[in-house]
Amino acid sequence: MAPSLAGLVACSEPVSPFDDNGIAPSLNRGLTGGYGKLEPVKKYPEISLPRGFFAERLSVRGDMMDDGIRVPQALDGMGAFAMGGNIVRLVRNHEIRDGISTAKPFGSNPYDSKAPAGTTTLEVEVRADGAATLRKQFTSLTGTMVNCAGGITPWGSWITSEETVAGTSAGWAQNHGYNFEVPASADGPVTPVPLKAMGRFVHEAVAVDPDTGIVYETEDRNPSGFYRFIPSVKGNLAAGGTLEMLAVVGADKYDTRKGQTVGLVHQARWVPIANPDSDAPSISSGFVFNQGFALGGAQFARLEGCWWGDGGCYFNSTSGGEKNLGQIFKYTPTSANGGELVMVYESPDRGVLKNPDNVCVSPRGGIVLCEDSSGTNFVRGLTRSGEVFDFVRNNINDAEWAGACYSPQGNTLFVNIQGSTSSTSDVFAATYAIWGPWNSGAL
Repeated sequence: MAPSLAGLVACSEPVSPFDDNGIAPSLNRGLTGGYGKLEPVKKYPEISLPRGFFAERLSVRGDMMDDGIRVPQALDGMGAFAMGGNIVRLVRNHEIRDGISTAKPFGSNPYDSKAPAGTTTLEVEVRADGAATLRKQFTSLTGTMVNCAGGITPWGSWITSEETVAGTSAGWAQNHGYNFEVPASADGPVTPVPLKAMGRFVHEAVAVDPDTGIVYETEDRNPSGFYRFIPSVKGNLAAGGTLEMLAVVGADKYDTRKGQTVGLVHQARWVPIANPDSDAPSISSGFVFNQGFALGGAQFARLEGCWWGDGGCYFNSTSGGEKNLGQIFKYTPTSANGGELVMVYESPDRGVLKNPDNVCVSPRGGIVLCEDSSGTNFVRGLTRSGEVFDFVRNNINDAEWAGACYSPQGNTLFVNIQGSTSSTSDVFAATYAIWGPWNSGAL
């Protein structure tokens, strides 16, 4: 681990975009590593940021995109990709959950002619100081379902993940529960190819080890498993591979949901998933989990976001811990067949951190956590020394934060207010770019 970031002080700049009136500021609870109190952004009062930081609202639900389609609801997981020069592309999920009676694709070339979710791509120009401007946005995948999170690949694509195992027995035209790959370079809707060898389950997120090409996967159910997919051909997920589930050495069916100690290292091994996919029109949400659990696989409470950093995979258990408020784990591979599992943080109180969902590791080594719970939600930071601080607040609704990711240049944070998971809802949803004095704190 890098040196502790504790003790860094927040600073302000002489020019600020903030209004002195409005919602009372968060005081950041006096924790180190943060950037000071949060105040409503004058230009965009629906969010609050530390003084000295700036924001640009890039995209809003209902905006007309360049392909003539309006930005769908349910802005969720997202990845950022360098496209040459100062151009960055964001591939953004839409976790739409419309029922079979009303659902329909929001664009052309759908995987399922009845399914409502997918991805959109935003092309953004990023200045040297981190300021960002939208150049264009368009549809990039349609006809999938409940595209919650996913992950970036080292070869320049976004893996988008379906958080459902709904099938044709419920009236859908295709079975669901798969990952799909969307190249950042695509200029329109890609041909959807389900990556069936990666498993049919309630997917949440993925993270790729850039050295080995192994893909780590999370599952949003309780209990859930933590998986790895070893591709037959590095960088070619469609060519198939092997799916495995994490187990703790010497403790078959180990339950991580309660009774964990921060910093305690468990030796981990991997058990095989013999049947990662099923063509059945209806399957249990535990179809994959139960196979691994029977062989001793460990159980977690609703695994959601994951991100590769510091030589390992950080991942969130959204409802794990003694208070059911969330745990952050890290898995570090130490050999081809095993590694180390450690809990790096557990929330002690709703006022500190509640139900972290999407996660990313900042270029400076801090961890960005997007909350998904009732009431006011924050984007919070976690320092190397285990302190949590507030960084962004949603001031207008209780929609979750999602999709946090940094520009490849490292000086712009992109993040979404999700909005609603119903395509017909008028709840506010938007994508933001945020920049400022990153080096004065932990992010």
